[in-house]
Amino acid sequence: MYFNGQVLNADRQFTDHCEHEVPVQVYYDKQHYDIGYVQKVNPAFIKINNIFYNRNQFTFISRPGF
Repeated sequence: MYFNGQVLNADRQFTDHCEHEVPVQVYYDKQHYDIGYVQKVNPAFIKINNIFYNRNQFTFISRPGF
């Protein structure tokens, strides 16, 4: 179970969010950038809303119930 506002960084966290359709909020430099569902996960990128986000450049936050 994930809580609202939890920072995601492990592959399993992203896979769980993808499988269970839990929304993820994307931040860039501490500012909201996007929100949506994880579509694909790989070691370098997370695909959300048909956009590939670099895992080292963006911060990903769990938003269950959004």
